[in-house]
Amino acid sequence: MMAIPWWRTTFGEEDIAQLTAAVRGEHISMGPLTEQFECQMGELLHVPYVLAVPSGSAALLLALLALRIKPGDEVIVPNRTFIATAHAALLLGARAVLVDCRSDSPVMDVSQVEKKITSKTRVVMPVHLNGRAVDMASLKDLAKKYDFAIIEDAAQALFSQYQNQSLGTYGQIGCFSMGMTKCISTGQGGLVVTRSRELYEQMKLIRNHGVKDTLKDSYRQMGFNFKFTDLAACLGLRQLKEINERVAHLRGIYRVYEQRMAELPFLEMIPVWLDQGQLPLWVEVLCPEREKVMDFLRSRGIETRQFLPDLHLSPHLRAKGVYPNSTRYGQQGLFLPCGPGQPMENVKQVLHVLNKYKSH
Repeated sequence: MMAIPWWRTTFGEEDIAQLTAAVRGEHISMGPLTEQFECQMGELLHVPYVLAVPSGSAALLLALLALRIKPGDEVIVPNRTFIATAHAALLLGARAVLVDCRSDSPVMDVSQVEKKITSKTRVVMPVHLNGRAVDMASLKDLAKKYDFAIIEDAAQALFSQYQNQSLGTYGQIGCFSMGMTKCISTGQGGLVVTRSRELYEQMKLIRNHGVKDTLKDSYRQMGFNFKFTDLAACLGLRQLKEINERVAHLRGIYRVYEQRMAELPFLEMIPVWLDQGQLPLWVEVLCPEREKVMDFLRSRGIETRQFLPDLHLSPHLRAKGVYPNSTRYGQQGLFLPCGPGQPMENVKQVLHVLNKYKSH
C-alpha cells in the first residue's frame, strides 16, 4: 500500500460500536435503521421521499424501471461519466445516446442535447461529476419543450448544491451513491429521491419485487430486490453525525491544492465552484504529462488515479461521432490524493513532492 493513498476515508471505534449494537438488536436486513437513515437524508436534502438501495448503480436502474423505460427507448447520457449511467439504460434494452461535455468543465454540455433528441427520447440523465452542477435550468426548459423525464445521476454530488438547492432534487428522480469513494460511505449503497408521491410508491414496490408485503400480496408487477440493510444504515447514521466536519474537510483540501496550483505549471486545476455551494468530492487536474507525473509520485509513495475512459470508447455502446472535449479530459485527467479521512499533512506532502517534480 502506498504511504499516501489517492483516497482516504476512515472507520473507527464508533462505527464498530454502532455495528455491534445493530447486530445485538437484530437489525440486520432492511428495517427501522434504514427508515431512520432515509428520513434523515430527506431532511438534509430537503426532499420528501427517499429510498435507500444497494448501490448508486441500482438507484439508476430502479429510477428507469419506475419510468417504465423499455427496449427501443432512448436515454441521453454524457460521454464523461462512470459507465453505470449508460449500463442502467442498456440493461432495460434502451439505447444510450451520448453527448459531449463542456470545454470548460467535464459535465454534460446541455447546448448539445437538443440535437440528440428524437421521437424515441424518453429520459435525459445529467451527471453532476464531482459535485459540479449541470445547467439544470436550461435542461428543464428542454424537458418541457420535448416532454422527456430527467433522472439526475448525482452519485458524485451528495450535499452539493446548485442555486441553493441540493443537486439530485431537480429532476423527477435523483440518484446518489454511498460507495467507498464518497462523502458518506456505507461500503456500498445508494439513494433514490423524488418529490413525486406516485413515483415514490412505485419505486417502493419495485424495490421489493413489486409487492408491499411479500408474504401477503400477489405479484402484480415487475420488481426486484433493491433493498438496503440496517447494517449499512447504521454506518450512514453514524457518519451523518459528523457530516459538517466531513464537508468542511473536503472543501479545505480543495482550497489547499487550489492555492498552490499556480506554482505547478504542468497541472491545471479542474474547477469546482465552492462559492456556489458545490462540494468537491475529489481533487481533479488536467496533466498533459500524466504518466510521467504518476510515475514520479508513485516512486515516492504517493498514489494517484487517472480518469476513467470516455464512454464512446466502449464498443457495446455502439457510439457514433466525435467528442473532442471529453477526449481531452479522458486523456489528461488525474485525481490527486484527497478524501474525508485524508490528513492535511498528506496533502501538503503531495504538494511538496509535486514541486520537486517541477525542477527534476
